[in-house]
Amino acid sequence: MKKLSKSGLSAVLLAALTWLPLQAHAGLFDDDEARKALLDLRAKVEAMRADLNARIDTKSDKSSTLDLVSQNEMTLQEVAKLRGQIEVLSNELANAQKRQKDFYVDLDARLRKLEPREVTIDGKTAQVDPSEQRTYEAAWQTFKSGDYKAAGTAFTEFVQRYPGSSYAPAAQYYLGSSYFAQRDCKSAIAAQQQVVKNYADSPKAPEAMLIIASCQTELKDKAAKKTLQDLIKTYPDSSAAATAKERLGGK
Repeated sequence: MKKLSKSGLSAVLLAALTWLPLQAHAGLFDDDEARKALLDLRAKVEAMRADLNARIDTKSDKSSTLDLVSQNEMTLQEVAKLRGQIEVLSNELANAQKRQKDFYVDLDARLRKLEPREVTIDGKTAQVDPSEQRTYEAAWQTFKSGDYKAAGTAFTEFVQRYPGSSYAPAAQYYLGSSYFAQRDCKSAIAAQQQVVKNYADSPKAPEAMLIIASCQTELKDKAAKKTLQDLIKTYPDSSAAATAKERLGGK
């Protein structure tokens, strides 16, 4: 059944109100009865109008409620969408924090590798950088392998790169030893003289003097005897001095 609007229903009531007086005037009622009927009809119309307005207002309230429900559903959808975005951002933040933590752990490990470390060189404790330790040990391993030419090159590069290193006396000594092993006595003497001159307090100094004396002997240089005597005088308690005494006593 088709529902009338508020204006349509009012029109019907108005028509009825107009029609009834006309019928009363036609003789169905006398004047007093007609007047009373008119008043009654007007009262009924007002009651119907009030009822209609109430129904329309109720319908408006229902429409407002439906609008609120619809808005609430849209709000819930937006909230759900925002929750999804928050979850994605939370995951991204957690991953970023993990990457940052891993970065700092890796950085710390790298820095630790660059920190000076304590080593013992010829009975003495010293602080050396990891890079110079690796470089020296690589040259030393080359020397031990018997590749004296490559070892000489490696030790030369080391003393040039790390002149103040705690490994420098040993590196200079093994540089001279590399020359001596190749029978290059002139180069061996020059290299070992640097040990005696620059690192006189190193345990390698008396050993360097012994090699100098050996090279001088091979070159038939009379200075060999004096070198042995100086060795005994300067480093009397060294094992090199004991060897020097044996060599001098044998002549």
